Amino acid sequence: MWAFIHKLGSPKWFYAISARLQPWFWAAAALLLLVGSVWGLAFAPADYQQGNSFRIIYVHVPAAFLAQSIFVSMALAGLVFMVWKIKVADMAAAMMAPLGAAMTFIALFSGAVWGVPTWGTWWMWDARLTSMLILLFLYFGVIALRGAFASRDSASRAASVLAMVGVINIPIIKYSVDWWYTLHQPATFTVTSRPTMPVEMWLPLLIMVLGFYSFFIALTLMRTRSEILRRESTKRWVRDLAAEER
Repeated sequence: MWAFIHKLGSPKWFYAISARLQPWFWAAAALLLLVGSVWGLAFAPADYQQGNSFRIIYVHVPAAFLAQSIFVSMALAGLVFMVWKIKVADMAAAMMAPLGAAMTFIALFSGAVWGVPTWGTWWMWDARLTSMLILLFLYFGVIALRGAFASRDSASRAASVLAMVGVINIPIIKYSVDWWYTLHQPATFTVTSRPTMPVEMWLPLLIMVLGFYSFFIALTLMRTRSEILRRESTKRWVRDLAAEER
């Protein structure tokens, strides 16, 4: 196990193994998102209370899940970088941040659109919505810190610390509907309990969630590979790779 982790921390080895994994995740993302979106948007039954407006759930929920998961991944990568000085972890964390910010924005925007027919308003200072907005600001902070220092190491350490501290917001997002009075509905489905929706409605949602995660992994692998080439451009193995491609 430790030997695998040590190898994974090598930019050269990560670049090679990710080249083999990336096409599989792109294919899985394309297939899952196609099946899930067509099933959910066209064939899933309408909700008995919300009608067809509930179908935004097939974008809103996967985006919200992914927004939180990416920030946790960034915090873990930051911890690995700070403790074990593994450069690939920092590269991956840097590449995750823009996608995490985009997913958070999509979750907030789709939730606002959903809120109009459901709550009668675009926005309320609801505990879940407010904590998600804080998550967006945390993403912006991490991205800004990476460009605020002349030294790359200083920028990486500052961004890692903010991610590790800011991760405390994730359980607040998750449990906000239980801790405070909130208009936001509880979790649509969880690992430990049976879904409250019919299988014809939650199964395409599960497929969409898996599709979003596959897209995240594929995009992170692709962008991390590019970052490796940029940061390791002076290394011999990168020069040899460039020479082979010519």
